[in-house]
Amino acid sequence: MPTTSRTPTLSQSMAEAVASFDLSMVGPAPVAKAKACLLDFLSCAFESIDLPWGRQARAVAPASGGAHIVGSAEAATPGDAAFANAVLGHGLVREDMHAASLSHHGVVVWPALLALAERHPVHGARLLGAAILGYEVGCRVGRALFDAGLARLFRPTGLVGPIGAAAGGAYLLGLDAERTAAAIAFGTNAAAGLNQWPHSGGSDMYFHPGFAARSALTAVELAALGAFGSPDILEGEAGLFAAFGRKPAPADIPLFPEGKADILGVYNKPVAACNFAQTACQAALRLAAELTGDAAPVESVSVRVAQAAVRYPGCDFQGPYERALQAKMSIQFGVAAALVHRRLGEANYQRLDDPEVLRIVRACELQPDPEFTAAFPAAQGAEVEVSLKDGRRLKTSLRDVVPATEADIRARFRESAGAVLGAERADAIEEFVDGIETKGDAGQLMQLCAATAKNARTAGRRPA
Repeated sequence: MPTTSRTPTLSQSMAEAVASFDLSMVGPAPVAKAKACLLDFLSCAFESIDLPWGRQARAVAPASGGAHIVGSAEAATPGDAAFANAVLGHGLVREDMHAASLSHHGVVVWPALLALAERHPVHGARLLGAAILGYEVGCRVGRALFDAGLARLFRPTGLVGPIGAAAGGAYLLGLDAERTAAAIAFGTNAAAGLNQWPHSGGSDMYFHPGFAARSALTAVELAALGAFGSPDILEGEAGLFAAFGRKPAPADIPLFPEGKADILGVYNKPVAACNFAQTACQAALRLAAELTGDAAPVESVSVRVAQAAVRYPGCDFQGPYERALQAKMSIQFGVAAALVHRRLGEANYQRLDDPEVLRIVRACELQPDPEFTAAFPAAQGAEVEVSLKDGRRLKTSLRDVVPATEADIRARFRESAGAVLGAERADAIEEFVDGIETKGDAGQLMQLCAATAKNARTAGRRPA
């Protein structure tokens, strides 16, 4: 009797594409972008080592050997290292961003893959391919799943991060399509993360990618051992789209449609703040240049952004600000701080009780703009208008966020890595990343990122 073939499920179709992927299929631009994202991830991780959540994440990763934590002298289990490195990479709120999926994929993909690469030595080109695939799967699923309403409830990074990282990890280990589909299924089962934290000022957000990276690691290793995951985990009646999106799954989620890699849709943040605050802060900084010392005081500020920015939890918030994260999420605070301090950077969020900043925050009106809303997520525009007490009005707008350049990324990396490990080691790490596709053992990168006993930070305090 003739055999009948079943239509592949979404995860099976993606798994086939993942298992048959070759780095030569995407060209040089995605490879260069992956390297930039890796340096930016490491930069954030080095700079977050002594922040409270960075110390906490390292403290729950006891020394046991196997994988390294950025800036730490002692190795941990791969799962614990992935958790800690993900939290460190997210610690500044300056991680890379993919607006169309509302997600920060790098802070899940890189920690999971780097931990796997230490446990299962692989060539650097394999690591790059796995990362590009991790971004691709996470971005494409996130595009299909998320809208502004869903993102008010669930953290996009926590939901799609483990899916993409699991797919990338399966490729890293060379799993066949069947086991790759299982890894995707287990990664999907680990989808988690609630967006209550902006309302209460909780630190939950920092740990979301840690949970996701650790779960992705487990998903890949279970699949490698032959565990069977639900093939219809995405489109099933209790699958991802039904459970979270409350809608049918799309008929297809193609990877690299028309040869386009979605990692090229990722941008690197210029400001250590929420994605939706970036463009408004940049526009405010341009206006700040016109506020000379003899300018009349600011009377009111009008900020116009996309509807998605207004609706995202914590972005339309005028205080009170009890924690820096609340200020980093608030568009009003970011704009006010840029106007007052005439700069963009971490220092803007170190004082939450600045009276002039808070005065302008209270005088700041945030509104959705139809044109910016229509352009999102392809572009993230913002307009800032300042009314002065002498009757003058100053206004500027940006059609899209101006991302950090490669030069910005490299400068940030050298400063942050050099501050922890010294300039010589920072140069060695940068050189390794630049030529990683030629390295026989990609796991050596994390050994370079580890501290020695001389320059190590303790998990709970700064060295004396």
